[in-house]
Amino acid sequence: MRKVSKILWGLLLVAVGLVFGLNALGITNIDIFFDGWWTLFIIVPCGIGLFRDREKTGNLIGILIGVALLLWCQDILDLSLIGKLLIPAVIVLIGVKVIFNAFAGDEGRKVFARMIADGKVPKAGCAAFGGCEMNFDNQVFEGADLTSVFGSVDCNLRNAVVEGDCAIKVCAVFGGIDILVPENVRVQVSTTSIFGGVSNEARGRKDAPYTLYISGLCLFGGVDIQ
Repeated sequence: MRKVSKILWGLLLVAVGLVFGLNALGITNIDIFFDGWWTLFIIVPCGIGLFRDREKTGNLIGILIGVALLLWCQDILDLSLIGKLLIPAVIVLIGVKVIFNAFAGDEGRKVFARMIADGKVPKAGCAAFGGCEMNFDNQVFEGADLTSVFGSVDCNLRNAVVEGDCAIKVCAVFGGIDILVPENVRVQVSTTSIFGGVSNEARGRKDAPYTLYISGLCLFGGVDIQ
């Protein structure tokens, strides 16, 4: 996905450079600075994010906002109409995502339910306006609940003992959560992201014997999995 993102950014820069060059030579007369040109700084990054990011809800909302503002600048839509339609559209997108995650996150909830049934409690890590480091070296890991609010949480599972499927609940609100996973797990992510997202560098481990289920919320925050 990162390769696709670089290619798209490269093609965009080449296109802009060619337009400026052809305009300078008098071959073309393309007006780059049309009414609402600044909305491209919203639309283009979010559009490329659809190819780059696994979590697409925030990018879809960004494109929706950018296109609505562009249509307003072009006098195609009235600003009051945009205000009336934009919020319901965003709510619908978030609702669809929540419904999808309700089904996609079932396995992770089952892991936590088994832990509770066995009398075990998921490890909790919380950072509010600060940092939190969790290291599970040589410890049996089954599940954790990580929360970051204007802070950062580092969860190191590289040397943890994983003997079966496990799960992590995440909540990143204007904060970040970094998760280092061991080689013997594959990662399945089902999060709701609103102007945030999840970067999963461990997605290619299809032959790993166990699965780490990661679910939760990213609100103006992010989760980095390596």
